[in-house]
Amino acid sequence: MTDAPLLNVENLTTSFETDAGRLIAVDGLDVTVERGETVCLVGESGSGKTVATESITRLVEEPPGSVDGTVRFRGRDLGTLSEPELRSIRGAEIAHIFQNPQDAMNHCYTVGWQIAEAIRVHEDVSRAAAKARAVDLLDRVGIANAAARVDDYPHEFSGGQKQRAMIAMALATEPALLIADEPTTALDVTVQARILRLVNELKAEYGMGVLFITHDLGVVSEIADRIVVMYAGKAMERGDPVDIFEHPAHPYTRRLLACLPGVGSDHGGIPGSLPDPTDPPDGCRFAPRCDHAVEACSRGEQPAEIEVGSGHCASCIHYHEGYDESVLATDEAVGADPKWEESDD
Repeated sequence: MTDAPLLNVENLTTSFETDAGRLIAVDGLDVTVERGETVCLVGESGSGKTVATESITRLVEEPPGSVDGTVRFRGRDLGTLSEPELRSIRGAEIAHIFQNPQDAMNHCYTVGWQIAEAIRVHEDVSRAAAKARAVDLLDRVGIANAAARVDDYPHEFSGGQKQRAMIAMALATEPALLIADEPTTALDVTVQARILRLVNELKAEYGMGVLFITHDLGVVSEIADRIVVMYAGKAMERGDPVDIFEHPAHPYTRRLLACLPGVGSDHGGIPGSLPDPTDPPDGCRFAPRCDHAVEACSRGEQPAEIEVGSGHCASCIHYHEGYDESVLATDEAVGADPKWEESDD
């Protein structure tokens, strides 16, 4: 058994050729996920979170997309695998929950058939056994009267029910790694809590790693073991929930937290907008919107990540030698108990 991380992503860069030029969606991202660990990618819409996770298993269409960097899963370099080899890993060892279940499900087949087929593609089981597992999974994700609903078609499910069915399908093969893109967005708080509990139960039961995309910081506080804050394709900060919620180091992270009701006063959002991905600024990507930006912030490359605490890193020039991090202390305090009861979504 290897000591390597379950997932190790290094210098992941994903771009697209467009009429306006080369669009860089993800730019040099590093992420690791250990067995039995939940890592949350957070940031504004457009930060590159979804593209990053779809690049891991090469779901990005090439061309117009182009994926560079190294992705190792269980020690195997996924970039060296053929498409058939990747297909044997997708859905079985690495499962995706996509953001839009409306597009992800085939409306010509029943929900139960699709879950059962996901099982039978990767396992040698009978149709009856696969259907029985589909019923159990639908029940576990909160579909009432699952034994009857298993033969319903996707159009007979509500949006939230389709999302739950997609979660059931992703969990059907008990994957080693679950990549979940905003899986609870369409769900009410009661069902959301049930799904989060289910993911945590399966993570504990099977040692499953989870890479979870969300901008709901309430969800993050409930499930994250580690957090990576993304902005404009770059990692701005990374650390555990206590680091991020109680001791945020990067100005961008602090502004995100300040938008939370009951935590900060910046409920109107962060002034300005994300940079043009076809023409990203020099230096720190957040510099044009940062209250603490100095001239050096707009030169060269994104500042290297600096360790500001044990396992807590930030990509900000003010932590580098020759600069004074105390200037960041002028931010309004945003640290609080991370068990938020509500989020900014």
